[in-house]
Amino acid sequence: MTADESELRELRASVREFLEAKSPEEAVRKLMESEPRFDPAVWSQAADQLRLPGLAIPEEYGGDGFGLVELGVVLEEMGRALFCAPFFATVVLAAQALLASGDGDACARLLPGIAAGRTTATLAVAEDHGSWDPAMVSARAVPDGDGGWTVRGRKCFVIDGTTADLILVVARTVAGPTLFAVERDATGLAAEPMETLDGTRAMARLTLDAVPATLVGTQGAGGRIMAKVLDIASVGLAAEQAGGARRCLETSADYARVRHQFGRPIGSFQAVKHKCADMLVQVELAEASSREAARLADEDSPDFPVAAAVAHACCSQAYMVAAMENIQVHGGIGFTWEHPAHLYFRRAKSSQLLFGGPAVYHERLLDRLGI
Repeated sequence: MTADESELRELRASVREFLEAKSPEEAVRKLMESEPRFDPAVWSQAADQLRLPGLAIPEEYGGDGFGLVELGVVLEEMGRALFCAPFFATVVLAAQALLASGDGDACARLLPGIAAGRTTATLAVAEDHGSWDPAMVSARAVPDGDGGWTVRGRKCFVIDGTTADLILVVARTVAGPTLFAVERDATGLAAEPMETLDGTRAMARLTLDAVPATLVGTQGAGGRIMAKVLDIASVGLAAEQAGGARRCLETSADYARVRHQFGRPIGSFQAVKHKCADMLVQVELAEASSREAARLADEDSPDFPVAAAVAHACCSQAYMVAAMENIQVHGGIGFTWEHPAHLYFRRAKSSQLLFGGPAVYHERLLDRLGI
């Protein structure tokens, strides 16, 4: 199912209105200091009123069957508002991993709860080294003798890992990296929050000590699954970054119009004009690259993997530029903890590093290009 331009505008307007009411700056700051780092009531409203968790899940599994274009609109608005919720982990990472596994039974069992907003989920891949490359995974899974599996190991940088009802874990078997499903209340599973740069995106460290797990897909398919998930997740993250970058540009331009120095708005000074113009170029490039990648994904184009890597690189750079220049335009007040500029800078930096940082995603782009 694909929405036309008017429907996309309506979707954007509805999501923005909801987030302006439910995710103002004061709510974001409050949730950053709380546990869990999201409001369950707001999450329920997002599911019941807007059906956001099920937007990009196929209709056969209880979703609405839309694609990455529509999901990108939602993620742009969430990035713009720094929305604190398990949406990215649940919908972009976990749900897409289930779909990429090709395991119809697992999808039929787990996706309807995600689509309805009753189940939150996440994907645990990275370990102490922080790499999302399944070849680097050292966590082990072995048969338990009763047709099931047990997993041992440690996972780090697991988004919403302390609150997710379902955890999809990439662990190594004799056949190679493999995807497993672990329930929140499983014996042997311990989760602790990680202190990171960005308080708006909760991260956790998981310890798995002979944790009961269910095989998802086939043994050794973890590499193939993660290649597809990282392409989709990179575009989802790029949309988030583009939304945040656009917000930084808007606040900078607004401030440059009203802040006066020497009897004139600071936006009339050439240096500030240049900063805002450079930000605009970066933001427009970010939006164009992320939206084009989403379109290619929905068309199942062979060019999608390259477009995903390009969007990831462009949007990571654009958000960092916009967030840094936003601080500069605001001057002294932009450096204070009381100003929201630092919240966007922290999100920009953490998003840039989420899947490995510039060196890793530039290498991924070269790999997608076959160079």
